[in-house]
Amino acid sequence: MTELTELVEHGKLFIGGEFTDPLGTDVIEVISPHTEQVIGRVPHASEADVDRAVTAARRAFDEGPWPRMTLDERIAVITRIKDAFAVRYEEFARLISAQNGTPYSASVMVQALAAMMVWDSAITVARTFPYEERRDGVLGPLLVRREPVGVVAAVVPWNVPQFTAAAKLAPALLAGCTAVLKVSPETPLDAYLLAEIVAEAGLPPGVLSILPADREVSEYLVAHRDIDKVSFTGSVAAGRRVMEVASRNLTRVTLELGGKSAAVILPDADLEAAVAGIVPFAWMINGQACVAQTRILAPRSRYDEMAEAFAAAAGALRVGDPLDPTTELGPLVAQRQQQRSLDYIRLGQEEGAKILTGGNRPSSQERGWYVEPTLFGSVDNSMRIAREEIFGPVICLIPYGDEDEAVRIADDSPYGLSGSVWTADTERGIDIARRVRTGTYSVNTFSLDMLGPFGGYKNSGLGREFGPEGYGEFFEHKMIHLPAGYREA
Repeated sequence: MTELTELVEHGKLFIGGEFTDPLGTDVIEVISPHTEQVIGRVPHASEADVDRAVTAARRAFDEGPWPRMTLDERIAVITRIKDAFAVRYEEFARLISAQNGTPYSASVMVQALAAMMVWDSAITVARTFPYEERRDGVLGPLLVRREPVGVVAAVVPWNVPQFTAAAKLAPALLAGCTAVLKVSPETPLDAYLLAEIVAEAGLPPGVLSILPADREVSEYLVAHRDIDKVSFTGSVAAGRRVMEVASRNLTRVTLELGGKSAAVILPDADLEAAVAGIVPFAWMINGQACVAQTRILAPRSRYDEMAEAFAAAAGALRVGDPLDPTTELGPLVAQRQQQRSLDYIRLGQEEGAKILTGGNRPSSQERGWYVEPTLFGSVDNSMRIAREEIFGPVICLIPYGDEDEAVRIADDSPYGLSGSVWTADTERGIDIARRVRTGTYSVNTFSLDMLGPFGGYKNSGLGREFGPEGYGEFFEHKMIHLPAGYREA
């Protein structure tokens, strides 16, 4: 028996650094994607709760000590959060797996340890960031300052809730901002673990609130006149809506949105290594990852060989209970996601693509929102299954002729978030990487590096997370003209 055996219930909200009674009466029920049973209940934050959280954050930024502390003082607090997270990482991994179906073996790294690394990397970036610099201007010396942007609305999704929360909160808080974190109704339970850690870390009152709520409350938060910056991760459609709502107040936005990333396998690639490297990141989080390599581009000269190898590897993935440590592919987060994947599988067949493996609900699972790991062959890049983000375990194997065609196919997408190339010639791979228009690219591997910028071209988003580029998203720039001839004493 690996599922959660006791109902996880919380009756309060974390507002301004303390647990307090909600002003509304609505409740979120968390449903296990494996058992389809209720595993948790938490309050659903109301618009009135948002007002309380934003008011507390506004006061903490305008009047409180947090933005006025030294960087070392803020780093000390964030380090306590990071260290406490490290102690409880297995709890985070288990809770997230129970809520969104990520296999526990993957959740330990992708959901928990990776989030801890984000907190740690943000500290590294903050220590060397150029907060203030002198320049020689046309009319005299200049002092250029980077100052915290203010109150941040951080809106995170259900697929990687702690990873995305850390990607927003760590830089925002280190910069001296205050924040309201809005978490998804599918995955609120791990947010309470984070709230417990934050409550013990020594953040001043008002600096951080954590609110579970639906899209309507998210929109109310984004539209709030006292929000200075929105950092959002989610779908393209939701990102467009965030941008529209935020524009009413000219609120700054960073958007990390969808993807339809291509893994390009060159003819000289080691096929065994390519399969071993691509499969975990094509079907990562059961296909529910914006950076998943959901298009695999294979040379026509080796297409049949590669189709057989990838179909065998995908078909061998162990499907089952996400809390079973031997599981490699779990259920989708909700029934709507399961149905969406099944609808796209039917569409792919109607478009003329051929199922190489999968294509159904797994017969081994009598309950739960499961879909077999599915690989389509005979795919043309014009097909909807190759162009639209499915967010499920459905992958396309697309043939190409030469390298120029491979680059054209990789670029022929409304998205530009991630990608990879697999080759025996690293220099050749780097050339491909330079040509493909996407925000993150890997040669003979797949990874995100928290010390480098992450974000997308085209419909995959605006702005960057991670590295100094992502840290800089939480600052305003101020130019101070100094008197001609001024020399610092």
